[in-house]
Amino acid sequence: MMADPFDHGDLSPDNNNEDDTPENRVVTLDIRRQHDKRLDRFLRDRFPRMSRAMLQKLIKDGGITVNGLPTKASYEPHKGDVVEVILPAPPPTDVVPEDIPLDIVYEDAQMMAVNKQTGIVCHPARYGQTGTLVNGLTFYSNTLSKGGDAFRPGIVHRLDKNTTGVMLIAKCDEAHWRLSLQFERRTIHKTYLAVVEGRVSLDGDVIDKPIAAHPEMGVRQTVADRNLPQKALNFKNAVTYYEVVERFEGYTLVRMHPKTGRTHQLRVHMTSIGHPMVGDTMYSGHLVSEHDIAGTGSTDPLIQFQCLHAMQIEFLHPIKETPMKLEAPVPEQFQRIVDLLRSHRALKKR
Repeated sequence: MMADPFDHGDLSPDNNNEDDTPENRVVTLDIRRQHDKRLDRFLRDRFPRMSRAMLQKLIKDGGITVNGLPTKASYEPHKGDVVEVILPAPPPTDVVPEDIPLDIVYEDAQMMAVNKQTGIVCHPARYGQTGTLVNGLTFYSNTLSKGGDAFRPGIVHRLDKNTTGVMLIAKCDEAHWRLSLQFERRTIHKTYLAVVEGRVSLDGDVIDKPIAAHPEMGVRQTVADRNLPQKALNFKNAVTYYEVVERFEGYTLVRMHPKTGRTHQLRVHMTSIGHPMVGDTMYSGHLVSEHDIAGTGSTDPLIQFQCLHAMQIEFLHPIKETPMKLEAPVPEQFQRIVDLLRSHRALKKR
């Protein structure tokens, strides 16, 4: 049997994993045979959770030495070398609890649902970030599902930052994976309301257009276009059913049911048929004021983001398996626009 090429030196058998302790610590490797690998590649095999880029930075910063001296990533370890590695502490992953008001629609021991307000993202993207829904949830409850992501406790699905409406939250891991399975199987039925520009001619239709990230416009998404390289852009199937609720002069109130859950799907799909959402300047929508609708009044925008609301969600309770239908009331800004349209843009009856 080949001898172990490593002598772990001061490492005890109970402290032999670089992720076991949160603090910086030193690992000493006693090289017992010749290796035909660069030092960064050699160490990558020893510490699989560290990327070569991380190891190269450690070497450059002096956090990795050979025989007590600074070295280079290209150095090839020799028999008899002593490699000393100062392992950096892993970044903290705790979410900072924050007293953010929550509009709770439903709650029991296994799950809850909230009416997400506008202007708030669902979860932190890094340690220390505050002002997200998850910051508020961790302040409110100490029983949230882990979900496999330390920055997303309880989060089963998401809404855009400025999209309001009902969101499901898992309070235990079993509820999380059972709800996730319903989303994966597309057995959860979601209903959205939106005010879009223009008079939608059809009473209802299906928009079946694949969606991908736009190649030149950052966070924007785009529908499939024969002038764009579809394979390179990784287009994904996207299907939305919509129906007209009420028509006005120059605007339409629509109800939408997404069959898939792509990023910005409803906003992109409605724009693709020539009816962007009011306030959705990212996707060709316009800011609208009371003066724009009524001909008088304030010229300040009534809403400065997409006029889109997740009104209703239907699913099976993840533990009890009973049918659930939860609703979130329309926000005041949204309702104000609809009221103005009804008062000043109602269509004349023939």
